[in-house]
Amino acid sequence: MYAHVNQLGWRDGVPPDDVVDDASMLLRMLADPTRMRILWRLRAEECDVATLAHVLDVGRPAVSQHLAKLRLAGLVGVRKDGRRSLYRTRGVHVASLLEAAFGAADNRVNNLPDHPTP
Repeated sequence: MYAHVNQLGWRDGVPPDDVVDDASMLLRMLADPTRMRILWRLRAEECDVATLAHVLDVGRPAVSQHLAKLRLAGLVGVRKDGRRSLYRTRGVHVASLLEAAFGAADNRVNNLPDHPTP
């Protein structure tokens, strides 16, 4: 029998261990409600710590700690604007993951069907 290679190049359609490990880490980063809210806000526009703290009603130190974790995970980037640091999501995959997660949660919360009925 021949091995099947999917469009991502994974033999038999199974992701390699390093990809699974990285995906697991990424999902752990998304498992925190505050980090999810931060990423959701940053997918739309760059923000500094003070703005995020105000909008999310979270203390600046907590926002800074969450941003540091997200930055280490490669989910957010930062650029300097004078003395301010402006954060943004890195890559379209972050917004796609959040939209999928929030869409699934919204369906569950509102008891919507998984697929629209004809």
